[in-house]
Amino acid sequence: MERAVVRCVPSEPKLSLRFVLPDGSARHMQRDQAEPLGRALARIATNAAKGQGKAGKKSKKARAEGGAEGEAAVPAVRLFSRDGAAVAEEVPNAAAWQDGAVLHIGDTRYRVERNPPALTELRLPRSLLAGFPVCPKVSAEFAEPQHCLFRWFREQRPAGGGDAAGAAWVETAAAERVFTPPNALVGLRLKLRCTPGDGERRYGPALEVESAGPVEAGPGACTFDARHLYTKKVCGRGSVRAVSYNILADTYAQTEFSRTVLYPYCAPYALEIDYRQNLLKKELTGYSADLICLQEVDKSVFVDSLAPALDAFGLEGLFRIKEKQHEGLATFYRRDKFSLLSQHDIAFSEALLSEPLHKELCEQLAKYPLVQEKVLQRSSVLQVLVLQSTTDPSRKLCVANTHLYWHPKGGNIRLIQIAVAMSHLKHVACDLYPRIPVIFCGDFNSTPSSGAYSFISSGGIAEDHEDWVSNGEEERCSMSLSHPFKLQSACGEPAYTNYVGGFHGCLDYIFIDRNALEVEQVIPLPSHEEITTHQALPSVSHPSDHIALICDLKWK
Repeated sequence: MERAVVRCVPSEPKLSLRFVLPDGSARHMQRDQAEPLGRALARIATNAAKGQGKAGKKSKKARAEGGAEGEAAVPAVRLFSRDGAAVAEEVPNAAAWQDGAVLHIGDTRYRVERNPPALTELRLPRSLLAGFPVCPKVSAEFAEPQHCLFRWFREQRPAGGGDAAGAAWVETAAAERVFTPPNALVGLRLKLRCTPGDGERRYGPALEVESAGPVEAGPGACTFDARHLYTKKVCGRGSVRAVSYNILADTYAQTEFSRTVLYPYCAPYALEIDYRQNLLKKELTGYSADLICLQEVDKSVFVDSLAPALDAFGLEGLFRIKEKQHEGLATFYRRDKFSLLSQHDIAFSEALLSEPLHKELCEQLAKYPLVQEKVLQRSSVLQVLVLQSTTDPSRKLCVANTHLYWHPKGGNIRLIQIAVAMSHLKHVACDLYPRIPVIFCGDFNSTPSSGAYSFISSGGIAEDHEDWVSNGEEERCSMSLSHPFKLQSACGEPAYTNYVGGFHGCLDYIFIDRNALEVEQVIPLPSHEEITTHQALPSVSHPSDHIALICDLKWK
């Protein structure tokens, strides 16, 4: 039996119908979903008659007979339901074209496939390294990547050499979504064949994609290899493994200033995003985390690389771009441990001006126009998710992620940003969801001796703190601020979380609600020897200028 493929999505006004007529010509029709079936069948009949007519014009016999060439009888067109009953012509198209129905066009029968699984995109990363996971980007309609079938092939060149055009393919033993090529495949390209499935034993047509280049040799030992020894397994139900990591946006790594001034010690190829993505994906997936808060995430990196890779390992990701920039924040959570209840992202400057809960702070800030202007110019954002445990619905978490203003003399601006963040978190974790614990991750661009760190961990900041005059007397900004949370740095105060040629210090933190959560273990940071093997970060063995913070937490 032939196939008639129907695509019918409730949110769209039209459905599409694809089939091949007996004369071999393909038809792709768009019909209103609300239109009566009879009109669609009449249109199919007209198309079929035209197809027969065209076939008649090509017939030498028809020309010799000199008859009414090209004319053809309109075939009978009917649609029958799966149980064999004729579908009434007044039934709307959306209800008529059901999976398993049979379309009759003359003597030809077509089995209707409604919304069959289909791949809309299948892509392999541009850079492949031996020993590093290859995570394809799989986009599908009426299918889920976890229900698709994957078959991996390696290149096998003809005996005696030859170019890639003459390559044959040999299937590997791997049949998983993620494939880690061994060293034996260095120099060979890969091919992936993916068959889309919907989990209900329906499969669509397969697609194949070949890698643009061959598998290359990996860098050897990486800074995160030893850390993975502590995180081989996902932690238990009552625990949560959290990661916070500034992954160094490509938009900053690829500037001439970065290559020549910030990171002159880093091999140029190791600053390329394709190379760094290999390291990042292996590092992040090896942590078996439940929560991952990332900063400096390029939008394209999130969409094309990180989200597909972490999705394959059971993590759902959400992205929040910074205002007027190409990078932002990404927060991932483990699907079988948490479900998303709500999202409450803000841009600091916009919230300060428009949200009533910041009115008092906004009025105080208005007394200092120079500082106010700088605060409102900043594009920093706060990403906030409320998650619920899938095994214990009474357990909820407010997970916040941010990246504060970076300038060394911007301590007063960071204090204002923290004040906005804390007011917003109070609204979410005290008003909207009373008494749910907070986990606040990010690159705070603040050392443990800073006002911002003191404000977060102590609950208040005095109006005479030295950070209010961090950029000179002309930008003095004195306020007394407080927040209601009892927060502590889960990973303590490491000697550094950022290590570049001209600076090293602790700028990143995972703050937790100490009334509700306690630390089970902190995954040790790489040794100083590992960090400085290639002088500083980033390097051929470390993808960012920051170091990931990782800790296991449990409810009290």
